[in-house]
Amino acid sequence: MSVRITALTGPDAGPASRRLAWLASDPDGIPVGSAFLRLYTEVGQEHLAALELQVHPAERRNGTGSRLLDAAVAAARQDGRRSVITQAEAGSPGDRFLPLRGFRKVMTLIYTRLSLAEADLTVLTEIAERPHPGYRLASWEGTVPDDLADSFVVSRHAMDDMPMGATDFGTVVWDVERVRAEAAAVEQRGDLLHTVVAIDASDGSIAGFTELVVPGDGKGEGQHYGTGVLPGHRGHGLGHWMKAASILRARESHPDLDGLLTDTADNNPYMRHINDALGFAPTHTSFEYQLDLGEGGAAVTR
Repeated sequence: MSVRITALTGPDAGPASRRLAWLASDPDGIPVGSAFLRLYTEVGQEHLAALELQVHPAERRNGTGSRLLDAAVAAARQDGRRSVITQAEAGSPGDRFLPLRGFRKVMTLIYTRLSLAEADLTVLTEIAERPHPGYRLASWEGTVPDDLADSFVVSRHAMDDMPMGATDFGTVVWDVERVRAEAAAVEQRGDLLHTVVAIDASDGSIAGFTELVVPGDGKGEGQHYGTGVLPGHRGHGLGHWMKAASILRARESHPDLDGLLTDTADNNPYMRHINDALGFAPTHTSFEYQLDLGEGGAAVTR
């Protein structure tokens, strides 16, 4: 079967990236696959592209995936990208396909889910109400309040040493404009952003944060985004505290919400312990794969 690959116009652009897209269709014009390539545009990540590639199960093993991948990789090279990253669930067709096309496995991600109907409210409440001398909790919806904006930007550095395996992820540079742009992007797509922070009572600065995104209608699954504690404040159980408070708040504010999702690198035992203690159960494992193109998009041979 002859498959046509079409580059789509009008790719979406966000505060930290822009996106290219390709559609694979059969001779009748019926879509059989797609590829999206996100080109990061912020300082510290201009070398990176992230790939999403899907082929209809009935159309696999006929070259469609390879042609979509070739188009995306060529675009990454043309844009001077050094690395292309993507994910594949363990044991999936993508997990078998990517190594054959030069991708190497750079990180393992453990996906977990908390069923809110089955959550142990006694345990969560005990964690959320446990005293933490010298700290207090605060929370907000949407963008950060003006009086906490600068401190919130500083707290984002809690993620700087997050385990990333061998991923060539670069560095994320945060400022108030980027923090607000990210919150605005969540709002524009119709979702709700909830943030809980731990505040150092001695000076009012934010010591740690956790973010949760909920569908706008309050139904289905919520998704935990980042959770981090600044190095100087670790060892006090702030991660457990903030995340338990966030879960209870979500359950109270959105009674129709089914569950909460999160993913954690397998070499991040601290966050995995937090999720286990809060009742999250593993759902599946995925691998982060990376194709190394070299500086300026040049091919890398091994």
